[in-house]
Order: sequence, then C-alpha cells, then structure tokens
Amino acid sequence: MMSGSKGLNPHEPAHKWVVDLGTRPSIIICLSQLNFIMIFSIIYLIKYLIIDYLQQIEHTNNNHLIERIELIMGITAKELAKKLNLSAAAVSMALNKKPGVSTATRQLVLDAAEKYGYDFTRISEKHSTTGSIYFVLYKKHGTIVADTPFFSQVAEGISLACKKHGYKLNISYVYEDEDTLRQQIEDIQYSDCCGIILLGTEMEPENLKPFLELPIPLVLLDAYFETISCDCVLINNNQGAYLATRHLIRKCKKQPGYLRSAYRISNFSERASGFYNAVRSAGMSASKCIVHSLTPSMEGAYADMTELLESGEELASCYFADNDLIAVGAMKALKQKGYRIPEDISIVGFDNLPIGSVIEPNLSTIHVPKQYMGKIALERLLSRMQDCAQPPVKTEVSTTLIKRRTVAG
Repeated sequence: MMSGSKGLNPHEPAHKWVVDLGTRPSIIICLSQLNFIMIFSIIYLIKYLIIDYLQQIEHTNNNHLIERIELIMGITAKELAKKLNLSAAAVSMALNKKPGVSTATRQLVLDAAEKYGYDFTRISEKHSTTGSIYFVLYKKHGTIVADTPFFSQVAEGISLACKKHGYKLNISYVYEDEDTLRQQIEDIQYSDCCGIILLGTEMEPENLKPFLELPIPLVLLDAYFETISCDCVLINNNQGAYLATRHLIRKCKKQPGYLRSAYRISNFSERASGFYNAVRSAGMSASKCIVHSLTPSMEGAYADMTELLESGEELASCYFADNDLIAVGAMKALKQKGYRIPEDISIVGFDNLPIGSVIEPNLSTIHVPKQYMGKIALERLLSRMQDCAQPPVKTEVSTTLIKRRTVAG
C-alpha cells in the first residue's frame, strides 16, 4: 500500500514514482529501462525462432532450400547439365533449339531450365551483335600451323573485318590432346563467343565433330571435307598447283618433279591433284614424275633435301613445291651442293610468303590473297549468324601465278 508519509505527488516526473512492496526494500524502476528490457527480450525471442526455423530447414528440407536459392539466383547451363546428368553439349543444343538431341531430352532440359530460373536472355545475347568473334587455330602437330606470315595475314584480314562490323576478335589456339581440347571447347562455349572461324589446316573430319556440336555459328577456314556439311572458305589449291606446274612445263619443256609435303593434309592433297592434272594435260605420264617427300618447314625441307642429295637420288630439272617453305629449304640445300637456280634446277613454290621476294634468286610462286580469305570468312560467318537456317556454302578463293627468277627459259 502507498506510504502515508511519502505520499504520491502527481506533479513529480513519472519515472520517480516509488512502488512500496510492503516490508521488502523499495524497487525503483524507470519506465525507460523497462521499455529497453522488453525490446531486447523480443529481439532475442525472434532471433531464437529464426535460428530454430533455419535448423529445421537444414535438417528436413535442405534440397528445397538450395532449389529456392537457385531459383532466385538463376542456374547456368553448366549447372543444369550436372543436375540432369547430361553433357554440356546436349543441354546447349536443347536450349538453343539445335538438332542433335531427342524431343524428350529437349523438353526435359527446357522444363528444368524454367523450374530452376535459367536466364533465357543468354541465348538471345549469343545471337545478337554483341560478343566476340573467336579465331580458333587447331594444332594437330604444329608443323604447318606455326607462327608464319601466312596465318598472321589471315588473322589480320579477320581483325580488320571485325573492326569494320563492330566485333571484338579473340585469337585462341586449341590442341589435339583430348582432355585439353574438351576443356578448351567448353571454355569457348561459356564465354562471350558469338561466332567461330576455325582454322582447319591440320584437321581431319573427325577432329571437326566437337566444334560442330557447339550452339555457336561456325565457318571452317583453309579446309574442306566432302563428308562434313558446314560453311568453309579455302584456297583453290587445285587451280594454283595447276598454274605453277603448267608454267614449269611451258618454260622448261621437261617432265616436272614434285617436292611434296611429308605431312598429308587436305590442302596438299588438292595441290597434288592440280600438279598431276597439269602433267597429264601436257601429254606426259604422271608415273614418270620424280617425287621427293620433304618436311613442310624451311629447316625440315633443308635437312631432308640435304640427306636426299647426299644419298645420290635422281633429280628432276624442275620442281613444283607444296609451299614456299619447302621450296626455300630445298633451294638452300641445292645451292650448297653446287646446283644453280634456275640454270640447273627450276622451282615454283606456293603461298607467296615474304621470304620468297628477298631470297636470291627471288622465288616464283602462287599468290594466295590471305587477308582477303580472312575477310571473306568473317563476312560468311556474319551471314550465318543472321540466318542459321541457310544452306552451307563452300567458297574457294582463286590464286595467281607470280613470275620471278627461279624458273629458266
């Protein structure tokens, strides 16, 4: 009860009121302190309830929580492939509506993509004017695809065309090793790549398959395979070799020999056809041609030709070489053994590399418009990116004969 001697004064501040608990000591409680204690208690209670709820989720429905997070954040195609136990290529083909997967698999992927919040705008971005063009150089053994002016000039043509059309260019080397190749192709697939120009100089048909499975427009450069349906830009190798061989026959009036690459690729096979076509067209027997197999590099051809000369093999009076590097290496070996070019032996190369115009004597050769090849490949790729339903096109770039000083007559 209230103490009579200490009566309650209504004019005093509320926080100074005294509560008398009988014989017990008086407890003075400030209302402001009481409010703080209550708020703190409520916060602690809420925190306890949240922790308890999250623990229940973790133990009873953890997978559902993960799915909710994925739905909010959006799943990637790579994650989707792992979740569905499918290959990344199969998921990409399904998402991009490309052939190569069954209707059931395609529907499974699309349903899962929608369920887990896949961002479908990524697909449209692949086909927009944004992104990078990838110039991919496939190296099987590296003997032919090396750091030579041929490939640097092709790359320059692609680069100039990319700048003209507002695209970035990314130059990438890929290697034949299966594990490395798979990872490199996957890296390209999940990059900002919107189109691929694939240098197929050292490729065979089976090497092309994983690239064609990508959901990205592609043009094959410097190769063509009868069994593969895809856009390709290449040299008219048959025509170039024919022109070179006919020139030798007309000037030298002798049966031409052939400095043939020891590495057989599609380009060299086509040049062999052109060589033998010219021989037969001149009324000569193809079986009587002297053929030497040389490494298609300057150092390799020099070493092989030196060994051949030391062994005393029969020589022809004129030769067509599969490329300029073979021609230059063979010339060096011949000159060191005392043969005069072109008085004793005439030679015509192929590619018109810069070294041919500076060696002595200057090398007669077949000119290939290398920058133009890169430009045409890029333009064909852009056309494919605009309309992926159009039929594949094979584009052959013509060559011209450059007459210099290595052919007699």
